[in-house]
Amino acid sequence: MGFIGILLGLGLLVWLSYRGWSVLLLAPIAALVAAGFSREPLLAHWTITFMGAAAGFVAQYFPLFLLGAIFGKLMDDSGAVQSIARGMTQWLGPKRAILAVVLAGALLTYGGVSLFVAFFVLAPMAHALFRAANLPPRLMPAAIALGTSTFTMSALPGSPAIQNAIPMPFFGTTAFAAPGLGLIAAAVMAGFGLWWLGHCEKQARARAEGYVAPAQPGADPNDEVLRERGSTATHFDPAEMAHGRRPAADAAAGSGPGVLLALVPLGAVVVVNMLAGLWVLPRADLGYLAEPRFGGLQVQQVAGVWAVLLGLAAGLLALLLLHRQRLPDLRASLDAGANAAVLPVMSVASLVGFGAVVAEMPAFAMVRDWVMGISAGPLVSLALSTNLLAALTGSASGGLTIALETLGPAFMEIARQAQIDPALLHRVAVIGAGTLDSLPHNGAVVSLLAVCGCTHRESYRDIVMASIVSALLALTVVVVLGTWLGSF
Repeated sequence: MGFIGILLGLGLLVWLSYRGWSVLLLAPIAALVAAGFSREPLLAHWTITFMGAAAGFVAQYFPLFLLGAIFGKLMDDSGAVQSIARGMTQWLGPKRAILAVVLAGALLTYGGVSLFVAFFVLAPMAHALFRAANLPPRLMPAAIALGTSTFTMSALPGSPAIQNAIPMPFFGTTAFAAPGLGLIAAAVMAGFGLWWLGHCEKQARARAEGYVAPAQPGADPNDEVLRERGSTATHFDPAEMAHGRRPAADAAAGSGPGVLLALVPLGAVVVVNMLAGLWVLPRADLGYLAEPRFGGLQVQQVAGVWAVLLGLAAGLLALLLLHRQRLPDLRASLDAGANAAVLPVMSVASLVGFGAVVAEMPAFAMVRDWVMGISAGPLVSLALSTNLLAALTGSASGGLTIALETLGPAFMEIARQAQIDPALLHRVAVIGAGTLDSLPHNGAVVSLLAVCGCTHRESYRDIVMASIVSALLALTVVVVLGTWLGSF
């Protein structure tokens, strides 16, 4: 009965979240269903197990959500994001419309811009490029997803994405874990995705299939269903998009900064993150962390997250120094960015709380034993567990955290015995979480389709190829190379 309760809880969570119900409500209900079928104490699991895990996630990662959302909001409100998109359009032009969209998305997200902010900037850019190139708009969501939600999220070393930060406290790693394998994985994802989209473009031109404006308009950021679906996966509350923005006429007139100046804050995020994570923090005197008042922590448990925070802080400082005059209402933009972080972090934390309750159920022991007993080895077990949990929750960050909270210590023990570098575990876990999370119920997929004015029927097959198949290929390559050569 306990295992049936876990499945029912998961099913309830997946079905109702896809229909736009709030995860804040669904996650504790699903956890109580799982506990009820196991005849476990309901109130204790809700107020202690669930809330303890959720509070721990918020305590550990809210600073990243906060600075990331504020940085993305200020980049948007200053016009820097739009300038980068326009610069990419002018550089590559309509003849390379798909490549322009992919590279623009990659630049923005690798530099720390929130996914939802990128969606709302890239969609109009893509429509303009695809119209000039006479390409069907059904290919737009896959192009945007490839640039924003694949190699820059899970593979490129140094990515400030929350998914790349989550394994750091578990494995004592940094955002640059296994950089060689990460670069290879990024090349596989980008190469396969661009090949597929190029193949689709050739097919469309052979059939004389050109640009036709979508029947449904682009999504309204204030749509409540879109808000609930998108916040968990894109880590930015879309309801805050309009607050503090420049007037539409100014934005349309191209009054933003030059492309190079717009790129400086993104570069600051990456460079400071690298310097802090690889050189500054490891050499700093942080012995005070071992004191009881700081939790008796080791440096490697916090250095990775702190490096990303310092990178985002440096990006914010550079942005304010260079683009302050382009922010019409700085306080409104800062407030909106801070508010935009709250719903996403609480939504993901609720998923983590659900996972913590499930992990405490007696029936979960057989799931854990099955995963850990896979004969192909710990890397395959880790990849499989993060894949499945990200798929079920519809969230790469939620599924990854649940997997590491429930199975992380066991994986670390196996890795210690087998002398596997924790950096390899980090990279496998992150890439694994960024594969099957893009199933149809994923909030980022639903949001992206809505923003582009496309439907699952029109565009989802290409999203599967560009996001899921490319990531699975990269994951396979990393697992094979990691098994043979170790971490590098």
